Amino acid sequence: MLDIFISGGPVMYPLLACSIIMLTVIIERIFFWISMDMCRNKPLVDEVLELCRAGDWESVRLKTKESKDYIIRILIAGILHRDFSMTKAMESAAADEIKLMRRYNGILDTMITVAPLLGIFGTVLGIIVSFEAMGTAGIEQPQAVTAGIAQALITTASGLGIAILSVFPFNYFNSRVENAALAIEKYATSLEIVYEKLVHPNVEQEKDKE
Repeated sequence: MLDIFISGGPVMYPLLACSIIMLTVIIERIFFWISMDMCRNKPLVDEVLELCRAGDWESVRLKTKESKDYIIRILIAGILHRDFSMTKAMESAAADEIKLMRRYNGILDTMITVAPLLGIFGTVLGIIVSFEAMGTAGIEQPQAVTAGIAQALITTASGLGIAILSVFPFNYFNSRVENAALAIEKYATSLEIVYEKLVHPNVEQEKDKE
């Protein structure tokens, strides 16, 4: 591997940096999503909605005091600002949570774009080296030309490999964010409906009569 790395020329060093950054981000995001899954507490979310339906705000406060579920945090933001603008409060809290979930995804996106470009750059340099060797040594010494061709192929393969290995986790992390956003929208809407029925019960009864 060391011989291959050296044969790839100077472009292999930025490609190595790209691969290290890629692995670091992927590992960090994996641990992040594992911790998010471990903190999820769907029964508690359903219980909070039931307590809100009854207007028992004190029980909601006590039940959610230790919770680290991001859905709970967003619902609590809405409950705390229920007398002002529940919807805006939950939208603001949700934006903060989504931003946290998308953190470092842009770095992976950059690696997917930059790594193949660096590979192509290495390919061009390798071809230049090959033509220079051919002009100096002539076709009588093909081994002088093959070094440049090897450099070109190694950098291209390395750049493509980094990009390919980045695509799968990048798409997975994006899908996790989209699923989380749907879950946030679902429970936030449920809380708004519950609170609307609690505050305006007569309106709901008139709608049912109609």
